[in-house]
Amino acid sequence: MARKAHLLLVDDEPNTLASLARAFRLAGHEATVCDNAARAAELIQAESFDLILSDVVMPGKDGITLLAELKAAGVKTPIILISGQANVEMAVRAVKLGALDFLEKPLSTEKLLVTVENALRIGRLEEENRELRHRLGRHELVGGGAAMQRLLAQIAKVAPSETRVCILGETGTGKELVARAIHEQSGRRAASFITLNCAAVPAELIESELFGHEKGAFTGAASRHSGKFEQADGGTLFLDEIGDMPVAMQAKLLRVLEEGEVERVGGDKPIRVNVRVLVATHRNLEELVRQNAFRRDLFHRVYVFPLTLPPLRERLEDLGELTAHFARQVAAQNGWKAKEFSPDAIEALRHYAWPGNVRELRNVVERLILLAVADSVTAADVRLVLPPAEPGAIGRGGLGASAAEGTLAERVESFEREVLLAELKKHAFHMTNVARALGLERSHLYKKCQQLGIDPQSLRKPE
Repeated sequence: MARKAHLLLVDDEPNTLASLARAFRLAGHEATVCDNAARAAELIQAESFDLILSDVVMPGKDGITLLAELKAAGVKTPIILISGQANVEMAVRAVKLGALDFLEKPLSTEKLLVTVENALRIGRLEEENRELRHRLGRHELVGGGAAMQRLLAQIAKVAPSETRVCILGETGTGKELVARAIHEQSGRRAASFITLNCAAVPAELIESELFGHEKGAFTGAASRHSGKFEQADGGTLFLDEIGDMPVAMQAKLLRVLEEGEVERVGGDKPIRVNVRVLVATHRNLEELVRQNAFRRDLFHRVYVFPLTLPPLRERLEDLGELTAHFARQVAAQNGWKAKEFSPDAIEALRHYAWPGNVRELRNVVERLILLAVADSVTAADVRLVLPPAEPGAIGRGGLGASAAEGTLAERVESFEREVLLAELKKHAFHMTNVARALGLERSHLYKKCQQLGIDPQSLRKPE
């Protein structure tokens, strides 16, 4: 899907500027105009542009000099030069300095639009390549276990649609990776994938981050800023930790989802956007709705297709594959010698509860590769890095102390009690969350608590 672009047009002829600006605006782009190279350099420092078109012959600084200065300053925006006094030497010099193309006046509007669309496509490909290089070495969706296969099948089913997806899971389970996978398997994969962590942005700045702002809209707004919705136009916007978005901001987000328009802070006109919004949270949105901390109407807008990511402790069959993947990745990223993990090391990793999930596993793998003396990481290395299991801890590594003695029935009952107490504490005694985590109906959970002599209300600490 095509994305609206922001173009900078530089020419000392007012009629040429007006004609070009009109043509690009009719094509769906946004155009900023200026009549000299010095002013253009100031605008490029203050604002973000997708493409620069500049005349060559202008009073004062010419277009060739502007091009050379921008490239020397590291500006990566594609630049096309235009001249009515073109010659071969000028064109060759421009291309050598880094111009994407060189056009002669008078300009054919049709040819110009095609050239600009090609230049924008090249610019986006270069941006994607930079992003891919930046992401090189980060972990991906890995695992052949049943839980991961179910998740991958759900992603493949929902990705080609325009359905809004709500990605649920504990911190560190890979919610952003799932969102990226959905984007990359969708019809929007050629456009941008933009992210915003709602919990990481101060409440007073989140509107500007989402919708952008005009110059002078508030103290510190020294230039116009395009928000995440505009940046994601034609592509996908991933709102992480949406459960932490301020309620006042939720109403404005709802309006954008309903109308497909944003308005910059300090702006006076709506801007049409075509964006697929994916959201994620580690919190229980249904509980937040009941607490009036999350708008019910927004909940129904974003909670169309929920995808739940399993925590690492529930997909330990993938532990060996994940560990090997991270070991190769970390070694390649740091230029280290590759190290294998012995079977006893993998078994030792299984005994840990992994509260930080896959993210924690990657960090532990890096630490082990750095600290292990031999060519292979052993169980002894793992024990030096991981904390010892707490008494009564639940995991694949064994039963808690209270469940290690007695008849089979007594041990099963003790084990069930420990599991329930651990989940109740983990989910702050929110019974809906506990029931979902254990795969039980709420009514069954209450009955099980009663059978085991657990009173959640009496155990809940007063706030």
